[in-house]
Amino acid sequence: MSIALVGVLALSAVWSTARLVDDILQGGKETSSATSLLQSGSTVWACTALAFSMLYFELDCGGAAARAHHMPATPALAFPQQLNPEVARADWRPQFVDYLYLALTNATAFSPTDVMPLAPWAKITMGVQSLVSLLILGLVVARAVNVLA
Repeated sequence: MSIALVGVLALSAVWSTARLVDDILQGGKETSSATSLLQSGSTVWACTALAFSMLYFELDCGGAAARAHHMPATPALAFPQQLNPEVARADWRPQFVDYLYLALTNATAFSPTDVMPLAPWAKITMGVQSLVSLLILGLVVARAVNVLA
């Protein structure tokens, strides 16, 4: 049930991005002011990053409960602590903050930084998040500059 709810949240973030892009292209009322456009864009971007962090949190290694009991030998997302066990505690498990960091860095760099996607679902999800963030940041900044000019 939690995966379904988080999936709906992620889809709503993608939908919000599509609506924002449509408003930018069609000249919606919030796109005529740089301040309101930047507020709308940053809200959609932040909600998208939060939704994807929850999606990663719920899908990786079977979810938080499964990770607490047993970490699989081949995770879907490889964190630096898993790739270099000598830099982490022996009982290290990824927490929500690790997935939030993954979503924020993926949304700003448009690619993995230190967490590597290993499973196909992780690669596709990170790719979708990167494209959504690129749309938000690229179009919002371009339109805001145009409104200010």
